[in-house]
Amino acid sequence: MKFAEFKFTEPGNRFEKNHMKKIATIILFTGLFISLSGQNKLVDSRDGNIYRTITIQGMTWMTENLRYKAPSGAYYFDNDPRNIPIYGVLYEWKTATKACPAGWHLPSGEEFQNLVSYNDQNDDKDGWRSLTSDPASFSIQLAGMQDWEGTFSEMDESGYYWTSTEYDKEHAEYFSYLLLIETPVVDISRKEDISDVHGTEKSNKYSVRCMKN
Repeated sequence: MKFAEFKFTEPGNRFEKNHMKKIATIILFTGLFISLSGQNKLVDSRDGNIYRTITIQGMTWMTENLRYKAPSGAYYFDNDPRNIPIYGVLYEWKTATKACPAGWHLPSGEEFQNLVSYNDQNDDKDGWRSLTSDPASFSIQLAGMQDWEGTFSEMDESGYYWTSTEYDKEHAEYFSYLLLIETPVVDISRKEDISDVHGTEKSNKYSVRCMKN
């Protein structure tokens, strides 16, 4: 396993690349107009897990995938618990809606869209960046997913995140960040934008990022 980590120092200096354990972490660099509490942390009283947080336009987000092992509807990639500290837990939608700690919630599709729009408006031309050393960052961990048939896939290639927005009895909205031939593609399955979008099956298992109430 190896990490791909890039550190951005001062203008004029080049990126320094360090190889560690297997992980692909993509960073949403939120620009100069960010309201930031870069070193703030959330302690989950249920299991003692500690998460970094970031505040963007007055809204505080976790910058790590949720690692809470819910009693049901919670899984880890390849059923290997060693993946949890790096990639977090994958959840069914129903479990995801209740998985965040007290005082936090699963963000709606609109809240995710606001985050993406803010980055598009204020970030530099490269948009989503691999700048793990910058405190003003929202890290996308490419944890892959597990589909309704139980097949795990796309670790280190894609990050899928549930939103709280429900479409119907079987489908819900999700946010995704995919690397296609090393090119990032950001998408939200929003019915408001495309009328025939139906989201994805709630039985799929995706990552969760929580937002403070």
